[in-house]
Amino acid sequence: MSGGIDARRKLASPTLAMLPRVSDGLAFLYIDIARVEQTETGVCAVTEPEEGQVYRTYLPTASLACVLLGPGTSITQRALSTFMRHGTTVIAVGSGGVRCYGALQPTDRTTEWLERQVRAWSDPAMRLDVARRMYELRFGEEIAPGTSLERMRGIEGQRMKALYRALAQRYKLRSFKRSYDPADWSTQDPVNVALSAASAASYGIAHAVISHLGCSPALGFIHTGKQQSLVYDIADLYKAELTVPLAFSLAHSANPDSEARRKLREDFRLYRRIPQVIRDLQWLLDPEQPDREEQEEEEEPVRLVDLWDPELGSVSGGINYGDEVT
Repeated sequence: MSGGIDARRKLASPTLAMLPRVSDGLAFLYIDIARVEQTETGVCAVTEPEEGQVYRTYLPTASLACVLLGPGTSITQRALSTFMRHGTTVIAVGSGGVRCYGALQPTDRTTEWLERQVRAWSDPAMRLDVARRMYELRFGEEIAPGTSLERMRGIEGQRMKALYRALAQRYKLRSFKRSYDPADWSTQDPVNVALSAASAASYGIAHAVISHLGCSPALGFIHTGKQQSLVYDIADLYKAELTVPLAFSLAHSANPDSEARRKLREDFRLYRRIPQVIRDLQWLLDPEQPDREEQEEEEEPVRLVDLWDPELGSVSGGINYGDEVT
């Protein structure tokens, strides 16, 4: 009986975790089982770990790139407004990052990465280049320019089969074949069940990063036709090193579905990949972009809304161009 009570207490314990920084000045913060509110002195997370014990933890709003609100969390309008004024993205997520339900972004957020994504997605040659870079990240080696997408898919298929064989031998399985049938979930073997659950869980952190950068999750480069096409693209970058080995380790589990999600939640296993996912996505969209963490920190000037011009590209807003009309 006491074991069940202890387990429930552990599940109900509030969490405020500062996740790995994405740059020298900005960080992600995960919060669950707390009320986030604005006081006279700042934004704080109010927790009640024990009945009658109330704690207020003040949050460094100016240095937060993104706040991830997990289960059991509520936020007041005043606190949310403060985050928006400081340029902080607020995202509703599942426990440990296994789901992403929606995001709220500051209205003055730059569209830089969204524009890069749209340009690359809408140009067939550029889209193929991004797809090639995605496969390079997955394979860990360069792919010759001009390689067809069909050829890249074939290489991926061969590598995944080899990985499946190696892991099947390690965990003493006679054989393994990837199978995904939502209509017949109960008859699938533990590895397939765990792999499907782990893959779905990894979509949450990919979606959170995409939302934070202001990109569209619907505009994928390999996947297409779904609102989460880019989410699938990004999550697939890490499946060979993260979700597939985890699934095979649960080959003899009685509850592979829940075990896979639990293991990904442990120690913020998914969230610790946030800096890498951000760097990878930025490199995919602009491989010539210098590593922002290596650039000298400079105070960014206040940016006004630019005006689009079909010949000049973008021109400065906030200027009266009446004198230029002849």
